[in-house]
Amino acid sequence: MARNHISKQISTKSTILLLFVSVLVGGALIFDYLWSSSSSSSVVYTSIHYNWIRENNDLVTLPNFFNGTDKIADFKDENGKIPVRLLSGTFADLAAPDIEWEEMTPAPVPRLDGASIQINELFYVFSGYRNLDHVHSHVDVYNITSKKWGESFATPQEMANSHLGTACDGRYIYVVSGQKGPQCRTPPVSETFVLDTRTRNWASLPPLPEPRYAPATQIWRGRLHVMGGGKENRHTPSTDHWSIAVKNGKALEKTWRIEVPIPRGGPHRACVAVGDRLYVIGGQEGDFMPKPGSPIFKCSRRHEVVYGDVYMLDDKMKWHTLAPMPKPDSHIESSWVVVNNSIVIAGGTTEKNPVTKRMILVGELFRFDLQSKKWHVIGKLPYRVKTTQAAYWDGWLYITSGQRDKGPDNPQPRKVVADLWRTKLSL
Repeated sequence: MARNHISKQISTKSTILLLFVSVLVGGALIFDYLWSSSSSSSVVYTSIHYNWIRENNDLVTLPNFFNGTDKIADFKDENGKIPVRLLSGTFADLAAPDIEWEEMTPAPVPRLDGASIQINELFYVFSGYRNLDHVHSHVDVYNITSKKWGESFATPQEMANSHLGTACDGRYIYVVSGQKGPQCRTPPVSETFVLDTRTRNWASLPPLPEPRYAPATQIWRGRLHVMGGGKENRHTPSTDHWSIAVKNGKALEKTWRIEVPIPRGGPHRACVAVGDRLYVIGGQEGDFMPKPGSPIFKCSRRHEVVYGDVYMLDDKMKWHTLAPMPKPDSHIESSWVVVNNSIVIAGGTTEKNPVTKRMILVGELFRFDLQSKKWHVIGKLPYRVKTTQAAYWDGWLYITSGQRDKGPDNPQPRKVVADLWRTKLSL
């Protein structure tokens, strides 16, 4: 009886073990079938995840997503292998020649999201953040010839502190809309001011029809044009385009005129007038918003789309789409100069890292040839930087301020700087 009882126990255990093994084998076969028939997107994710961990963030292996068109490429080549492209940990830095930079006397204060205007050898740098809890309410002026920063002077109390739209006619500087206060305060203001740079007196102009954050702003064909930017919630892009006639620091009209909307909305773009053409370059859709319920309007991250679109408005008020930038670029509203029929743009921000979703700064110097309508990468900056301010005088390109990267191997934003650099630029 005991022997039979033991035999039955062994038989039962063997049956359970056999069933368990069968379930494992069956499950493995089913998984293998589903895996082999799954979409290539599963392969993409595994490749990204595996290589990101394996290389300890030094090297990322990503599929070659595109085939030169706007359609998704076939992942497998003729040998059945998945083609890849390698991206360094500094993600998307473009090949560029090294150029020599000379460090000059820094600005009196660090500033982020400020603005600047150049009038001959004088370089006016406006307001901006010192950090998220402190904003400036003054103008610093650098004399390029004497290589000295002059005495600062205040902006009007009602004027915004950051995300300004600025333009100049050679004497008068127009400052439009923007954000008043630190953090992510909302709504923005709609007030518009004008500075007489000879007397340093301020005056007001008719306010915009609606407040805007960082709108594209320029004087073109006798009118002050304001377009795009972010709407009152700081995040929603606007395609609105308004203009008002101005002369000698005064508005010749009482209200703003509605113009043809810009093809794509959003803030943080370069806006450049050359002859009978107006160019709007780069930018983004979306931006940080105030955190719900925060008494200090603390910033809350929102989805952003950075783009490299280039639009040209002709003398018949018709928009044209031109060749895009070498890579998407935003935060460049004061980061440009015009040199020998070319637009030169320094730094900015590009698409976020596809794995970490972190903001990535731009360290290249771009040139847009206005004759050929082609882009070129002509150099590297001293470091990657966004919202840097640019000027050009007597063969030298100057950049100052902005927020720089964490280091050569880390393109994420870190320190707000007051640095001033220059390099010899011959085009």
